[in-house]
Amino acid sequence: MTDSRPSIKELILVPSLITLAITVLRLVGELQNWAPALFNKAAGGGGALVGISWLILVFGALFGWRLTRAGQGVASPLKVSGIAFVVALVVGFAAFGIGQVAGQNGFFGSFILGAIAAIALTKNLWPELWRALLAYAFAARIPVALLMLVAILGNWGTHYDVPPPGFPDTYSPFVKWVLIGLIPQLTLWIYMTVIGGLVTGGIAGAVAGRKN
Repeated sequence: MTDSRPSIKELILVPSLITLAITVLRLVGELQNWAPALFNKAAGGGGALVGISWLILVFGALFGWRLTRAGQGVASPLKVSGIAFVVALVVGFAAFGIGQVAGQNGFFGSFILGAIAAIALTKNLWPELWRALLAYAFAARIPVALLMLVAILGNWGTHYDVPPPGFPDTYSPFVKWVLIGLIPQLTLWIYMTVIGGLVTGGIAGAVAGRKN
């Protein structure tokens, strides 16, 4: 027994709204100086518990489960998980290695290029899941990128506008946003959403397939 085949909009609508709600909650918590363990203002978020990064794994699994139950799974979902995991390792180790030679700029530059390549190369592992994850990634990250622009222009002192250590303070607010907001949100975080979602989506798809 399978569920009706969901469209990408049907798959990602509620997850996207939940993600947006948590983004807003995170911003309010930081502006109101709520518990740092939940709403850390440090650059990168400081591992705060209230955030949207962990949703990648949850919604990746949800998409994989729903697609499989709707007859849009793949023959070897665990293979999808394994390949996606290996791709993540290759991209990470390659960027780290280049960074040892070319410094921080080399690390981030190679990481971004590797991330874009990884997104493109993983499409055929499970096209339906890949498309859902890509759509969800942009739905989740475009609002964050826009929020970061407003936060940087307003100098809010949240993790949305605090630059990483060693970041030059001579850049204009717009350039700062492009470097720490726009580019990372629309490349690295898209990559992490797609690859992380393929890993958990493959696992969930394998479990769902056994129930058919």
